[in-house]
Parts: sequence; structure tokens; C-alpha cells
Amino acid sequence: MTGTDTRGLAALRPRLPSPLREVADGRFERHGVRLLLKRDDLIHPELVGNKWRKLAPNLDAADGRTVVTFGGAYSNHLRATAAAGRLLGLPTVGVVRGQELAELPLNPSLARCAADGMRLHFVDRSTYRRKAQPETLAALLRAVEAEDAVVVPEGGSNARAVRGCRALGEELGEHADVAALACGTGGTLAGLAAGLPAGRRALGIPVLKGGFLADDIRRLQERAFGGRRGTWSLDDRFHHGGYARTTPGLDAFADDFEQRHGLPVERVYVAKLLYALLALTEEGAFPRGTTLAAVVTGRPFP
Repeated sequence: MTGTDTRGLAALRPRLPSPLREVADGRFERHGVRLLLKRDDLIHPELVGNKWRKLAPNLDAADGRTVVTFGGAYSNHLRATAAAGRLLGLPTVGVVRGQELAELPLNPSLARCAADGMRLHFVDRSTYRRKAQPETLAALLRAVEAEDAVVVPEGGSNARAVRGCRALGEELGEHADVAALACGTGGTLAGLAAGLPAGRRALGIPVLKGGFLADDIRRLQERAFGGRRGTWSLDDRFHHGGYARTTPGLDAFADDFEQRHGLPVERVYVAKLLYALLALTEEGAFPRGTTLAAVVTGRPFP
């Protein structure tokens, strides 16, 4: 194809709306809480979950130009962007945090990106932290010979992506009182909250330490909609040590959930979300009669 348009994206045949399924789990039921799983992991086999919702509007805007984006060595976002590039015939460049990685064999995640045709450009961590500054970004685009590229931020969260994620809230509609998901950069929560009807709320479980995400979400909603939209909140207690970190307790919980419900539980995001929802339920955070919808935003890799 010579460009990316909505017809090209439609040709990938996304499963939308994604399935919404109730699971029977006595640990929630004894507190009078229903648990639904919003299976965004089933939208597309390679553009999984919120990656479809955030990438689709950015790919549409690319119109055949190179897409340059950013991520760490195990970034789900980089893999999804690389897969989209292969499927749509779109050039992609991944700027990867960590110059030292250039001297090492590619890990399975980056190897998948390269196999899908993504050009990888490794930068030192100081430069990576400054990637959004205009002069640094311009230098990076010159270095990868893509000065006219469409730039998608780390995690895919920009105003286009936030508006794309609004459909998630619209799909959930009146089905749940609380719609919850694990958050990295906050773009999905920003859009989800905007799409929920009045009287419903969104709950975000950050997977990174730092307590900075609320400000980021407010800024994303400002850029996408001109101001705050919907009712949303964050609970920062369930990061289990930080991004991509786990604990024996979290691993045991995820293994048990898999056995109970036959759902492969992705550890970086989804396990922390489900763990948090059970802990909050047992704390009495949700009144009896509450229906929770947990957004399954990804699946284990590889």
C-alpha cells in the first residue's frame, strides 16, 4: 500500500467492540461484587489491546510516512508499532532507551521488532530523558534520516490516542459501575474516562512508581478535549516495585487466576490490575452490588 488510511486499518479486521465476559470468582462474590473482563487482548492478534486503540489514529495520520516512536528494551508499544508497520507496509523506527544495548544481542522483544522491519536506534539514557525537547527530537530525527516522520510518543499516548481510547468507555457504557485498568503513560485511562457515561467512573492502577501520573492524565485530557473529562482516580499502591517488576505474591496470584479462569495473565500490567481489584474488594472499597470491569490490555509475551 502507498499510504495508511481507515480502509487499510479496517483490512486488519479488528474485533471491535472487544468481548465483555463475566467471570465467576467467589473472592469477589462474597463481597457482593461482580467481575467482568473487557477482553481488549482479543482485538487483534498482533496489535493487542489498548495498542490498537492508541495506534490506529496515529497510523491513520501517518499517511504512508515513516513512524518514529520510543520505548525501552521490552516495550509492548515498540512491538505493536513494528507489527503495524509490517502489516500496513509502513516504515517504522524505534528509538530505544540504553546505548549499551547496541553492543549486545537483541533480546526477544527487540528481535521481534527487527524481524517486523523496525529500524532500531539506541540512545543513551540522558538523551532519552530529553527526547521530547524540540532540539533533541530534531537531532534524533536527523540521526535516523526521518525528518518528515510522524512522531508517536513513548507508550503511544498523545491527543490522537486519547481520543481513540474514548471508544473503550463508550463500549463499556452502562455495563459496569467502575471500569479499571493498569496504567503506564495514562493515555488509555484519559480516553476511557471521557467515554464513560455519567455516573460511571474509571480507576487506574499505575504500574510505575513515582506518583506523577495524575498530572500527565490531566495534561492528556487537556490536549485531547480541552479539559478534564469523566470521573477517574488512581491508586498508586500496587506497582509491586516498579515497571516490569514483580513479587512472589503477585506471581502466585497470577498463576492462581490463570488456573481459576483459563486466562493467561500478562505480568507487567494485567496481573497488577487484577491483584489490586481483589485487594480493594477485600478492603471494602466497592459497595455491595458494584459491577467491576477489568480491562485486559495485553497478553503474555512471547
